[in-house]
Amino acid sequence: MAASPTLSGAKFGGRRVAKAVIGFGARTDYRLMRRVNQWPAPRWLRIWMMASTRGGDGWLWWLLGAFVAVFGGRDRFWAILAAGLSVGVGILLFRRLKRAIGRKRPCSMEPHCWATLLPPDQFSFPSGHTITAFAITLALSGFYPIMLPGLLFCAASVAASRILLGMHFLTDVLAGAAIGSGIGFLIADVTARLIS
Repeated sequence: MAASPTLSGAKFGGRRVAKAVIGFGARTDYRLMRRVNQWPAPRWLRIWMMASTRGGDGWLWWLLGAFVAVFGGRDRFWAILAAGLSVGVGILLFRRLKRAIGRKRPCSMEPHCWATLLPPDQFSFPSGHTITAFAITLALSGFYPIMLPGLLFCAASVAASRILLGMHFLTDVLAGAAIGSGIGFLIADVTARLIS
């Protein structure tokens, strides 16, 4: 049975929007990629970016979850649930989008002058590390607003590291920040309404 025009249109509508975003920023993306890949960044920045990207691989979020579980007070399990759901939705979404869009990573197009990381997969748009970082940031700050500045610093560091290490283009990271923020905010809002 053939899919209805509305469903198939909705399925491919998201792909068209993503390709339009990529096309709009492509010239800036490629110019920035060449500058970043040829820039011998200072040692302190290299260390910060490597630590940020490794933290974004997951260990930073596990440590943060353990901290909330111990010191998070009455709503700690709801906050962890909201963050976990946000990450799960984000992962499902970015995996589908990456396969559907199929944008190559900067490191596969031009060698980086100092970063030697291997990418977790072959596709670039959107940045999964950035989606996860901002989803957790918005989900947890919905329960603990005092944590927002520190969480934003961590999320922004993860996002910047993905560009500076040659893993992603600027538009990949901007889209990831928007998607992750939206997911985290919505899930924190729904979870907070359930417990109020």
